[in-house]
Amino acid sequence: MSKAGPLDLASGLGGKIDKKEVLSAVHQYERCHVGFGGDEEARKADYTDMVNKYYDLVTSFYEYGWGESFHFAARWKGESLGESIKQHEHFLALQLGLKPGMKVLDVGCGIGGPQREIARFSSTVITGLNNNEYQISRGTELNRLARVDESCNFVKADFMKMPFCDDSFDAIYAIEATCHAPDVLGCYKEIYRVLKPGQCFAAYEWCMTDSFDPNNKNHQKIKAEVELGNGHPDIRSMEQCLDALKLAGFEVLWEKDLATDSPVPWYLPLDASHFSLSSFRLTALGRFITRYMVKALEHVGLAPEGSERVSSFLERAAEALVEGGRCAPSTSIDSGTHILHITKSKLSK
Repeated sequence: MSKAGPLDLASGLGGKIDKKEVLSAVHQYERCHVGFGGDEEARKADYTDMVNKYYDLVTSFYEYGWGESFHFAARWKGESLGESIKQHEHFLALQLGLKPGMKVLDVGCGIGGPQREIARFSSTVITGLNNNEYQISRGTELNRLARVDESCNFVKADFMKMPFCDDSFDAIYAIEATCHAPDVLGCYKEIYRVLKPGQCFAAYEWCMTDSFDPNNKNHQKIKAEVELGNGHPDIRSMEQCLDALKLAGFEVLWEKDLATDSPVPWYLPLDASHFSLSSFRLTALGRFITRYMVKALEHVGLAPEGSERVSSFLERAAEALVEGGRCAPSTSIDSGTHILHITKSKLSK
């Protein structure tokens, strides 16, 4: 169901941004980041606009290369990337103890890939919360095509100010989404507020490992490239996220860096030394071809001006993720997707 062709990629580039304004939007997004004169505080102050611009610019690339679920996954030997992503989502559903008929919230749901998979796997009703109009319109169409539009829906809103009553949901999860929050404690407090007493919240979170050295220039460079290429105001440490969960009122039941036990490296699809026909577009050669295809489409006017620049910073992010992951734990980053937090709200709030 995902967009598969180069013309589909070109038509979606820029999302809801006017095609004539895409290059300007790219420049505005880049200026928020290190290397372009931006800083962390500026990104946090204007996070809504920054993250919206990011997903307008990159969603078409993500769907073209990665599919409908925009996340990494721990992976077993012999398991394809697609299989590992489904397994990763099923594991989350099992840890949450989802049961048929439960009312579930997906915080920062993207175009709804995990929402659709988890709803079908668990027979639950899932609301996807998203603040990006283009992703919601795309997700709504995919829900219709998958015939899950009765069990899956979307609400457009900021996860820092959710439009739900207290104690609205039986379970809540977030997959690589709350990393976009300017204040993770404030975000977790909102999640706690709308979760029913005694119920669970689970999150795959982007985090820095304990090996990150803020005084190491190479570590700083890796972190900055990942933040630019993934729309993060800041990548927090595991300790910061756990502390914020507890301060928000949650009891942490279990937390683990799943990357440490993954038989296949989480970053393998992006590694230049790896080749795969099943996930060819993610390989170094596939990304090379995509980059020059986008350049050609932009040159002939089928893709908006600025598209190649988006492709370029996504490529830099891919290289930084591989560099950070390949050398772990001696360098700075494990993919935050593998930091799994299972938490429970208090029986009496």
